[in-house]
Amino acid sequence: MDGKENLSSTKESSDSERFPSIFKYIASNSISGFDTTPSPRSDIALFEVPEVIEDDIQERPDNVILPTSQDQTGGLAHAHSISISMPSSPTLFQAEHSYGFLACEKSISYLTKDELNNHVTANSSSHQKMEAKCHSQPISFGRSNTVATSDVLTQSNKFKDKRYDSFKTWSGKLEKQISNLRGKPPEPEIENLTKNTKREVVPAHRFFDALEGPELDKLKASEVLVLPEDKKWPFLLRFPVSSFGICLGVSSQAILWKTLATSPSTSFLHFGLTVNLVLWCLSLALLGIISSIYIVKIILYFEAVRREYYHPIRVNFFFAPWISCLFLAIGIPSSIGIKLHAALWYVLMGPIFLLELKIYGQWMSGGRRRLSKVANPSNHLSIVGNFVGALLGASMGLNEGPIFFFAVGLAHYCVLFVTLYQRLPTNETLPKDLHPVFFLFVAAPSVASMAWTKITGEFGFGSRIAYFIALFLYASLAVRINFFRGFRFSLAWWAYTFPMTGASIATIRYSVEVTNIFTQILSVALTAISIIAVASLLTSTVVHAFVLRDLFPNDIAIAISGSKVDKNINTSDNGACQSVSNGDHYQANQKEGPSLA
Repeated sequence: MDGKENLSSTKESSDSERFPSIFKYIASNSISGFDTTPSPRSDIALFEVPEVIEDDIQERPDNVILPTSQDQTGGLAHAHSISISMPSSPTLFQAEHSYGFLACEKSISYLTKDELNNHVTANSSSHQKMEAKCHSQPISFGRSNTVATSDVLTQSNKFKDKRYDSFKTWSGKLEKQISNLRGKPPEPEIENLTKNTKREVVPAHRFFDALEGPELDKLKASEVLVLPEDKKWPFLLRFPVSSFGICLGVSSQAILWKTLATSPSTSFLHFGLTVNLVLWCLSLALLGIISSIYIVKIILYFEAVRREYYHPIRVNFFFAPWISCLFLAIGIPSSIGIKLHAALWYVLMGPIFLLELKIYGQWMSGGRRRLSKVANPSNHLSIVGNFVGALLGASMGLNEGPIFFFAVGLAHYCVLFVTLYQRLPTNETLPKDLHPVFFLFVAAPSVASMAWTKITGEFGFGSRIAYFIALFLYASLAVRINFFRGFRFSLAWWAYTFPMTGASIATIRYSVEVTNIFTQILSVALTAISIIAVASLLTSTVVHAFVLRDLFPNDIAIAISGSKVDKNINTSDNGACQSVSNGDHYQANQKEGPSLA
């Protein structure tokens, strides 16, 4: 008994050493139907693998365990299993289109495609019934998979660039919330696209430092942008506030055609009110469309609107929508038969008054936005609103309000006129390629002469003084041919049409008081110039918008960095500065030491 027990214990000990209980070998062919699929093609015979005995298992490495080639239950030959990454459902293994490897008892030999085909052809004569095995294995996340995943994320961010988030009102949070409500999983973000989306304050003087051109819309060579330069930005980011200049030009033309049809001095032209009605309806539609688009921009991209407000040129165009409304109220066709209530005047003049408090206060208080620093011809837009409001208020029968705004406009026009004329040493040098921006000099005195005529009830000395100033400025600019060549088309040109129209209307009003051949010819000539200018700009706008499709290029003026930095600064390990390609700006974030800007 003791001998048997010792023999039994020795055998069990030997078995336990050879096969631990948790790594006991079980051949897959010992279980009927386990992970095997009958081959639908009996003429394809895969290569055979020699039988594996238990003694050989101990000699093999742990990671090489091969199944037997013959089924113990049915005697069916089994094919060697080839490890591939595929779905778990068994499918036909096309051996003739694959590469494989042959495992022998002591080694593993790799087969090329030709060798595998030859081997299959040689064994196909046996016509044995074969079964193909497919082992499903998860794809390992190696270096190649990581690179592929990164490429996929980059492609997805190509259409949703996180660099625009700094200009969004909610920095993209609303989009994420909407996606979560729809059950869409959050999109992964790439760090190098999102690390520079922090908003930064752009002081007024930075626009002069970073931009050039008559409208400060061209980037200097030493500057970089915070938005990509090599791709087209979203439409709202490319839609500038200067688009309201279109409304100024068309609505002022409606007033001109109304004056031509109703003025006694131009009755020989026999113009009707039909053109006035068409232009008024067109200007009303344009104002509604442009206002709606810009309101959406305010809601979604408020940072871009804020940058336009700090721009020394663009800030003046914030008066344009309210001046356009005043023009529409003045040029309303008589065929419509609408009598405007006086409350409308207060509604329209309220925003103009608030803007003037802000801008005129900055001129007076000094600082980087003082008048001697930011003075440019587009500042006349902030003055014209006073005179147009005074003209409308006097037409409605108001007294004190129109005189108040006329006085405010006259005082600041004198200051602006002198500042622009003398060009103090502190002023920025205007570029040589000047274009019709200087015609804004004509706008204020032209409208002021008509406003004072409406307030006093006659075209008296005050009105004539303002008109003669406007007429002289018009002539002095018209003889300079170089002002009208060598520049590219832009939406800002529309703001330069209503000064011509204002001079034409003032001339027609003057010809009523002083009727002779000269004044009538002058009225017709200035009117023709104004009509041709507006028609040319309208045609150019349509062509650039719908044919060339370059009416709204990337708005470089709003995408400058908050501080001037060197383009050649490289990224350092200590985080002193960071460099991002594809249009991202360089931002110095070093807390200690001198500034890199």
